[in-house]
Amino acid sequence: MGNVKETPWKEKLEKIKLLLLDVDGVLTDGRIIMDDDGREIKHFDVRDGHGIKILQRFDIDVVFLTGRKSSVVEHRARDLGVQEVHQQIWDKVAAFEGIIQRRGLTADQVAFMGDDIVDIPLQRRVGFSAAPADAEEVVRRSVDYVTGRPGGRGAVREVCELILRGRGVWDEVARRYEFTQLLDT
Repeated sequence: MGNVKETPWKEKLEKIKLLLLDVDGVLTDGRIIMDDDGREIKHFDVRDGHGIKILQRFDIDVVFLTGRKSSVVEHRARDLGVQEVHQQIWDKVAAFEGIIQRRGLTADQVAFMGDDIVDIPLQRRVGFSAAPADAEEVVRRSVDYVTGRPGGRGAVREVCELILRGRGVWDEVARRYEFTQLLDT
């Protein structure tokens, strides 16, 4: 990932206090598997989850914001300690405005990652926007950052790391996990 000090988003990333995440196509690869009884199964990447946990340790909160409803999402949120989950949200901008108002945040303190055209209106309002490598082309053209990894396969982890680097705390993460000698900062 390299050094974010020279990037156009350094100033944006320094302000981030909240990461909003779409679920299908971002936290998952977008596939929905259903068994014979109609139970839904989704694939989540453990690295994405660890990225979320690291963000939380540095007081950057995470909220899931998705258009679909699935009990699997609730289970994953609980597993990761994500306290706020919004499902069946058709107007993500309205939900976003309520979230930042309740939390006393401004739009520039929020990052959002989405993968489809329904996410573009919100991506245009936040302080930092991202999309996975396999997001719709028009989405990739409309965001600040496109990950090198696809949704559900480490894309969220990449954005978490980018935020931590931008906030200037990645060296502290490296010390905690004892890989400072491997840093490419």
